[in-house]
Amino acid sequence: MCGIIGYIGKRQAFPVLLSGLLKLEYRGYDSFGFAILQKNKEPFYYKKSGKISQAQESLNNMDVKGTLGIAHTRWATTGEVSDRNAHPQSDCSQNIFVVHNGIIENYKELKQKLIKEGHKFFSETDTEVIAHLIEENFLDNLEDAVRKALKEIKGTYGLAVVSQRDPDKIVVARVSSPLLIGIGNGEYIVSSDPLAIVAYTKKVVTLDDYEIATIDSEGLKTVKEKKEQILEIDANDVEKGNYKHFMLKEIEEEPEAVRNAVRGRLLPKQGNVKLGGLEDVKDRLSEIEKFYILGCGTSYYASLLGEYLFEEIGGVQTKGDFASEFRYKKTKYDPKKTAGIFISQSGETADTLGALNELKARGCLSVGITNVVGSTQARETDAGIYFHSGPEIAVASTKAFLGQISSLLMVAVFLGRQRNLTSLEAQEILEEFKNIPDLMQQVLKEEDNIKNIVNEYKKHDNFFFLGRKYDYPIAMEGALKLKEITYLHAEGLAGGEIKHGPLSLVDRNFPVIALCPKSSVYEKMIANLEEISTRGGKILAIATKGDKKIEKIADHVIYIPKTLEILNPFLSIIPLHLFAYYMALALGREVDKPRNLAKSVTVE
Repeated sequence: MCGIIGYIGKRQAFPVLLSGLLKLEYRGYDSFGFAILQKNKEPFYYKKSGKISQAQESLNNMDVKGTLGIAHTRWATTGEVSDRNAHPQSDCSQNIFVVHNGIIENYKELKQKLIKEGHKFFSETDTEVIAHLIEENFLDNLEDAVRKALKEIKGTYGLAVVSQRDPDKIVVARVSSPLLIGIGNGEYIVSSDPLAIVAYTKKVVTLDDYEIATIDSEGLKTVKEKKEQILEIDANDVEKGNYKHFMLKEIEEEPEAVRNAVRGRLLPKQGNVKLGGLEDVKDRLSEIEKFYILGCGTSYYASLLGEYLFEEIGGVQTKGDFASEFRYKKTKYDPKKTAGIFISQSGETADTLGALNELKARGCLSVGITNVVGSTQARETDAGIYFHSGPEIAVASTKAFLGQISSLLMVAVFLGRQRNLTSLEAQEILEEFKNIPDLMQQVLKEEDNIKNIVNEYKKHDNFFFLGRKYDYPIAMEGALKLKEITYLHAEGLAGGEIKHGPLSLVDRNFPVIALCPKSSVYEKMIANLEEISTRGGKILAIATKGDKKIEKIADHVIYIPKTLEILNPFLSIIPLHLFAYYMALALGREVDKPRNLAKSVTVE
């Protein structure tokens, strides 16, 4: 959830590090800092609270010379947001500099021990403990000192270290926090995110847990032989273009996200899907009697939709659940008959990886659904699917959600064909699914209508989002988006639950956003909305084109094209994403970087 970048090579390091931090600011934006070793001069050591994008002009005017350095953009975990708590953190004499993502669980005990041994601390962070431990263990070289220091640490970390005492190298290490090393022409770029690397090289290696590597003038030195990977993203993918915000750009890319997820995988004439990532485990999948689909945040809502899809199409018992809670339940299951589906945009979500490790330890089959090639989740699962949505920069996830639910639908069809889903039933689903991106494009044309509707709702502080069956998880996702970027209170509810308590809150100042497309539960949703209407509730409905009945109940209606019931979520989510975006815009919120949040949550 913070951003690391390091550089060693022939270029001046400062422009590379500055450019990298600007690309990584979506991962953390409460403070930033640099440590660059300069020949025959004191290190350039600069750190500041606030967003680096707001300080860019003054930073561009700084004269910093040095071809080796590290930098960091922070999302505070231990210690308040302040200049002194920004990274890099250093030792007593500012000879050793550390940038760190993760949590050091035993830092308080280590700090007390180091203070007794004479070390002076300058920050409240857990990271500073690492710098002092390295100082305490420094004898001949930096890598040995780092190795000894890390033996005393409990917790998670992705870190990069430089030192004036051994000035021609960067030492990097990781445990449960992503770290990549980009290999260029006589240069190396270390980062927690490929977006900071891709402008210089697409060739990378990934560190494994508990692995330490050294990069110096002789190259990259690792204990294990590393296999190089090629990044699939392009530097232009992380530009906003003509869009005011990344979030709007990514909402408008949602049809393309579905196209990318299904490209080459749909076989509608055969009534099946081709999922190469599941080929090696297809026999094991056919024997599974219970699936757990696990994720956090938006990925959790994808898992709830997956539960409906797996049970109705796949014909197999399924439970969508919070990855963050799953490990703490004493759930009983047969490992040979149980599988976990793990959903994460980054593939580095700490809670999801924790649940993955729990199921693997019990001997269950694990399948990953992720966006990032080479991520920890992709490496640790038995099999998996990449949904290829491309980089998602806005903190609030939109297009990745469409990639996730596209993948879940395909897996549901795959499982169904192994069980009781007939070829004709699968053909009907897949033929219509082929058309979904085009239908999504039609929904995007409602953008101006949604802008106007927002003017009627921007004065309200509380919202219910209602849906039933397949649209219940979409209601939850819509409420989350509104909360994330507007800071308004919003709550997603199953439509049938409104009368079991929440109805007491409904009035003209507590609007209801209702998902009411034509479906098997349409009449039941209409009954729920009539209860709200008769009590004076204000209703904004998402409904199927041609539905006139809804106009008699709702105050405002946004129409979506007609499709199969199981595909309604692909269309109904778009108005909710646009509604949240334009509400945030109307309220003057910082859309791409909402307060207190970061993109990738790599700590528990």
